[in-house]
Amino acid sequence: MYTPKHFADIDQEEILRFIRQYSFGLIVSVQDQLPLATHLPFVLSREKDRLILTSHFAKANKQWQQIDGQTVLVVFSEPHAYISPRHYDVALSVPTWNYIAVHAYGQIRLVTDEDRVMGLLDEMVGNYESEYAVRWKDMPLDFKENMAKGIVAFEIPVDRFSATNKLSQDKKPEERQRIIETLEHHDDGTARAVAAVMKAKYGNHPGSDNQ
Repeated sequence: MYTPKHFADIDQEEILRFIRQYSFGLIVSVQDQLPLATHLPFVLSREKDRLILTSHFAKANKQWQQIDGQTVLVVFSEPHAYISPRHYDVALSVPTWNYIAVHAYGQIRLVTDEDRVMGLLDEMVGNYESEYAVRWKDMPLDFKENMAKGIVAFEIPVDRFSATNKLSQDKKPEERQRIIETLEHHDDGTARAVAAVMKAKYGNHPGSDNQ
């Protein structure tokens, strides 16, 4: 991912919080020399000194068939918003886009042990809806085993992250403030989310950078 130095995010804890908040990612691999991608929910966990991403494909999805052992890319993105040049003091300005994105890289390994697959399903259910986890726990074992037969679980020990926070860091404080105020009143919820991130980043003083 192309990331100019002033937009780079090197705070790992901030990266991990972002992945947990926007955990519906895009996994990209190569099959027969062509890129393949699937949108999936992910669970991020820590095992000793390694960060692990886990999820599962539908068994009917052919992406899993040649993926074991590949170095894959998982993309997490959101929120984002169009930024109009009318916010800038210089007339000769152009539109741009503010956004946050994290790329995670690692060698994928398929999970075939039945107990481990069931454990990953339990973990995902508990991660996304704790109330449903109680119901899931009480479901008949044969039902859950049949569900597990229709998926291919996997885990990715993460080797590295690449993260971009493009939030008008290169603009004047007054320009950033105008952007925040505009986005705060936008009809689009993702635009308002960008405003919230920018406001948290710059605090009550848009000229400061809390990172």
